Amino acid sequence: MADLEAVLADVSYLMAMEKSKSTPAARASKKIILPEPSIRSVMQKYLEERDELTFDKIFNQKIGFLLFKDYCMNEIDEAVPQLKFYEEIKDYEKLDSEEERLSRSRQIYDVYIMKELLSCSHSFSKKAVDHVQSHLAKKQVPPTLFQPYIVEICDSLRGKIFQKFIESDKFTRFCQWKNVELNIHLTMNDFSVHRIIGRGGFGEVYGCRKADTGKMYAMKCLDKKRIKMKQGETLALNERIMLSLVSTGDCPFIVCMTYAFHTPDKLCFILDLMNGGDLHYHLSQHGVFSEKEMRFYAAEIILGLEHMHNRFVVYRDLKPANILLDEHGHVRISDLGLACDFSKKKPHASVGTHGYMAPEVLQKGTAYDSSADWFSLGCMLFKLLRGHSPFRQHKTKDKHEIDRMTLTMNVELPDSFTAELKDLLEGLLQRDVSKRLGCQGQGASEVKEHQFFKGIDWQQVYLQKYSPPLIPPRGEVNAADAFDIGSFDEEDTKGIKLLDSDQELYKNFPLVISERWQQEVAETVYEAVNLDTDKNEARKRAKNKQLGHEEDYALGKDCIMHGYMLKLGNPFLTQWQRRYFYLFPNRVEWRGEGESRWLNHFKKHKEGQNLLTMEQIVTVEETQIKDKKCILLRIKGGKQFVLQCESDPEFVQWKKELTEAFTEAQKLLRRAPKVIGKGRAGVVELSKPPLTHRNSNGL
Repeated sequence: MADLEAVLADVSYLMAMEKSKSTPAARASKKIILPEPSIRSVMQKYLEERDELTFDKIFNQKIGFLLFKDYCMNEIDEAVPQLKFYEEIKDYEKLDSEEERLSRSRQIYDVYIMKELLSCSHSFSKKAVDHVQSHLAKKQVPPTLFQPYIVEICDSLRGKIFQKFIESDKFTRFCQWKNVELNIHLTMNDFSVHRIIGRGGFGEVYGCRKADTGKMYAMKCLDKKRIKMKQGETLALNERIMLSLVSTGDCPFIVCMTYAFHTPDKLCFILDLMNGGDLHYHLSQHGVFSEKEMRFYAAEIILGLEHMHNRFVVYRDLKPANILLDEHGHVRISDLGLACDFSKKKPHASVGTHGYMAPEVLQKGTAYDSSADWFSLGCMLFKLLRGHSPFRQHKTKDKHEIDRMTLTMNVELPDSFTAELKDLLEGLLQRDVSKRLGCQGQGASEVKEHQFFKGIDWQQVYLQKYSPPLIPPRGEVNAADAFDIGSFDEEDTKGIKLLDSDQELYKNFPLVISERWQQEVAETVYEAVNLDTDKNEARKRAKNKQLGHEEDYALGKDCIMHGYMLKLGNPFLTQWQRRYFYLFPNRVEWRGEGESRWLNHFKKHKEGQNLLTMEQIVTVEETQIKDKKCILLRIKGGKQFVLQCESDPEFVQWKKELTEAFTEAQKLLRRAPKVIGKGRAGVVELSKPPLTHRNSNGL
């Protein structure tokens, strides 16, 4: 029966992966719902204050670029040629061979440069033209050939065109998507979990599918009780920090993280799914690799290490078991549990796997940096070629003996190795760090430029264009049987209790890597969600027009901000009422769903039911109701006014703006000599100065 269950688990898992590859959006069981367009008012201020409202910040985000491109292609004629030129250059930069780049560069030059030069309409600098012409004349076509044009294209777009985009509906849509991103709070319900694919010291790894996009991931779950029992809190939190450092910027040779979240019992990392097994497993199945085969793995691993080292991360656990293969046979470095940031302080802890640890790591108290990884690389490449670590002769398991040999023994390389290979391994396995390859000031470049890698096109390595020596069998899980992997003995942690202080350690654990989430959405449900949202908004606009609603009433110069919030009912009610709020320098106004703004104004303001003046407010505070952050306005007469925002950015912005409006109003009220009367709807009018000191334009 257990065998049947294992087979069914494998079949379910493999079917989910196949469907996710072809049509991931069709696998989505949850829908992403974009907020109302009115979110723009709050989000614009929120992004502006965080310096996120610049051309570069929006243009360099996947969703920002797609919406900016959509706007330019459909509404701004003069931006169309620049954007087409930009995309052509970006496609050119991804080309594999020099031959292809030469052909495409001439096409680009003829269409976008020569044609305009002949018609005297080329709007770019002579310096950019000369740069391209001089390179083409010499048949030099590096991927960066058109870089001067990229700079000038962006300069031409970041002025009036970008300003018009900010005023458009496409920017409103960007605000809607950004609000969704900033309000992601993941739980186990956001994933459907399939079979177990691995187990470590603190927990298991599962194959899973994200419910709202259908994309497959690996979910690494660490048990909080097991972490506490083994005093592994620092290690677990360190892994989250290291993954966040290396998961930005596209690197196809590291198992990166897209999300991190936690439940009362577990810490969860959502990682790239690698279903081809690890190099240790394939070494045992395939036997030792040839120099040519090893060169392939070495090249991809070197680029992975270079990505880490550029972010001041030393990996410290390089070995075949931590190198995972994808379904095509390309490799990624996994498990950053022992990785360390050396940007501010060099580590000196003796950690890693015996037989792969550098001498400086073994010598306790000695500080080191990325040097440790280049030594480990030498050990690992030796193992791929010979089947064992250079310091683990005769399959000894004595760790002290392995360490002693690492610190004292000069590695004897077989005569069967080529001269270039011997020189590479001798350079990497130097005990003296100052003489070690990769540690003489140029980092990864020293290794990449070694004679052993002569003829390697590193751009093609990066683009994964070289054919892997080993392709994992298709239609197989390439992991141990689910029952062989087994599970932890629950008895081990029976006496362990998680206290509030334990949970407090993980309060900053949740994380969303913005660029990876946007890429995931763009590849799956982006078009479908936009289409559904467009239809819904068109229906609402038609309905509002029919009802004669005046949505723009409060969008005058003195409206600071507006949008939906939840208002707690009167003291005898506990339900939340969704209302549309307007914040002015001297008052807060609101209306119910479906109510005409003008109708509210004339029918209800007489009794002051939908208006609160700053003079009535005593304090603006933060409170919590059922785990939700709320804004508490204490009002004269002992009354309270409680508001709940629909997203985190909205809470931050409403709280800030309400507090500032209240503080400024109090200053003015203290300076004013007296109240000389009441205006419409109970608005307090002061003899001097008038309370119109703040507005959306900063006037």
